[in-house]
Amino acid sequence: MEKKQRAQEGTFMKPSHFKVPTPQRCFSSISDLPPEVCQSVSDVLARIGDKWSILVIAMLSRGKMRFSEIKRSLGSISQKVLTTTLRGLERDGYLTRKVTPTIPPRVDYELTELGRDALGPVTALAKWAISTRERVEAARTEFDRNTQSI
Repeated sequence: MEKKQRAQEGTFMKPSHFKVPTPQRCFSSISDLPPEVCQSVSDVLARIGDKWSILVIAMLSRGKMRFSEIKRSLGSISQKVLTTTLRGLERDGYLTRKVTPTIPPRVDYELTELGRDALGPVTALAKWAISTRERVEAARTEFDRNTQSI
């Protein structure tokens, strides 16, 4: 015995034998993203947007480097923060870690294809940061001057 379906308000029930695939939704802007995609995008941006990740990717654009070379190149980063950053980038697929069993062990880091793909936006962001740093510093100075007088 077949149950008769009721039409929802504003729709018409019409028998059909066609199975039309649902088209992939095309997002016209970032504000159209569903929550699960937003979370995923947020995770990617959190990794790439981290200041140390950007700098590590930039350093590794020169080629394979050892942990100590990366640390020396970055200057003020602590060993713990660098280790955490490298592990995160490795986990997300941006770089590979190769351990050579020597005394002491040699550990080399190198960008993967995904890491090299990230170089474009990372480089653009770094260039933008370099070109706007004076404007940001001036805005901070102005803000600080205005808030101190309140």
